[in-house]
Amino acid sequence: MSSRLSGPFGGSHSSLAVSIPRPPLPDNSGCRTSIYRKIEYCRTAQGVRAIDFPIDQIIAEKHNGQTVTDNLRLSCYWCNSFKGSDLSSADWATNRQIVPLFNPRQHIWHDHFKLDGLSIQPLTITGRVTSFLLRFNAPERIEERELLISLNAYPCA
Repeated sequence: MSSRLSGPFGGSHSSLAVSIPRPPLPDNSGCRTSIYRKIEYCRTAQGVRAIDFPIDQIIAEKHNGQTVTDNLRLSCYWCNSFKGSDLSSADWATNRQIVPLFNPRQHIWHDHFKLDGLSIQPLTITGRVTSFLLRFNAPERIEERELLISLNAYPCA
């Protein structure tokens, strides 16, 4: 059964209430403890937020990703919203080549990005497409980073 909902920007959306069970986390995941304390894309710490970050899959189930520790990571609202289930993006700065996104289980953050004041600057083509897709330097993300830095809560190492 469908219902009409008002959207935050006017208009309406069709909605179908469906409950989809999520698979349980693996017993050995250590979620929200060791490797799950920071966002591995934007380097924001879990502890500075009023709400918990969701645990998300690096490679989504639709791409045959599994719910195992090596495929899980914390995701802030921004990173999760912009990345979605994407695994790659076009490099618009050069030849529109399709480039895999930064994978926190295969890559080292400092090899692909550097923090330059309030901005996260890409150092590689992988860093460039990831920074573009996840909008690391969008105005609202810069404002948030500025606030977190003033509170001595950013970056999370």
